Amino acid sequence: MAIGIFDSGLGGMTVFDAVQQHMPDLDIIYLGDHKHAPYGVRDADDIYRCTTQAVQILFDQGCDLVILACNTASAAALRRMQEHWLPTDKRVLGVFVPMIEALTERQWGDNSPPTQVAVQHVALFATPATVSSRAFQRELAFRAIGVDVEAQACGGVVDAIEDGDFILADALVQSHVDALHRKMPHPQAAILGCTHYPLMHDAFQKALGPRVKIFSQANLVAESLQDYLQRHPDKRGTQVKGKLLTTGDPVKVSQRATQFLKRPLTFESA
Repeated sequence: MAIGIFDSGLGGMTVFDAVQQHMPDLDIIYLGDHKHAPYGVRDADDIYRCTTQAVQILFDQGCDLVILACNTASAAALRRMQEHWLPTDKRVLGVFVPMIEALTERQWGDNSPPTQVAVQHVALFATPATVSSRAFQRELAFRAIGVDVEAQACGGVVDAIEDGDFILADALVQSHVDALHRKMPHPQAAILGCTHYPLMHDAFQKALGPRVKIFSQANLVAESLQDYLQRHPDKRGTQVKGKLLTTGDPVKVSQRATQFLKRPLTFESA
C-alpha cells in the first residue's frame, strides 16, 4: 500500500515534497489531473465528478488513504464524497483542517466548543470555487468565534504557475492583495488557500507586509499526516511502490515539476 496524494495540477507537489521530507521512507503515489485543470473555475458538480474519478484511480493503484492536496476539491467535493461515495475501507482527507487547527492553536481531534482566538482578522486567498464554497469559514466556525474572514478569489494565478509564467503570477498576486486590502486594510494573518500558492509565498509576503503571518499548507498537512499514520498504522504499508501520475502530457508535466521542485521528477500517464 502507498499513500495517495491528489491535486488538479502541480500545486499538490508542495505537499508531496513536504511529506517526503517528513517521512522519507513513505511510498507516495501522486496524481495530477492536468487534463481537467484548473478546478478553481469549474462548478461544484464538475469538481465532484473529476475528483471522484481521480481518487478512484489512486484506490485502483492500491492506496487506502488519499490526501486531497487541492483546496478546491477539499472545499467542493470532500464532504459529499465522504457522505455518499467513499468505500467503507478507504479514507480521504482534505487540507483545510490542519491549517485551521494551526490558525486556532488547536490540537488534532479537539472537538470542544468554539472559543475566542488571538487572530481576529484573516485574509483568505483561494480559487474562485473555494471562495464560493465558504468551506473554510464553515470549518473555522466549528473551532473559533469572532474571526472576521475576508476572502479574495485569485483568478489566473494557478494558470500562470502551471504555465511557468512567474512574472505574470507575481503581478496577479500583487493585484489580488491590493483588492483584498480595499476590503480589509489590516489583516493579522493570511491563508494561502491553494496548494499552488506556496510557490508564490515571497510575493504574497512582500505585498502583504512583514507584520502579516502567512499560513500555507504543505508542512502543516505533512505533520498532520504523520500524526494520523502514527494513530492509524494500518493505513501505511510497503506493498506498492511510489510513483508520479498525470492525466495530461507526462513529458510536459515532468518538465514543469522538475522546474517547481528543482530536482528531476518523472511522471507517467495515469
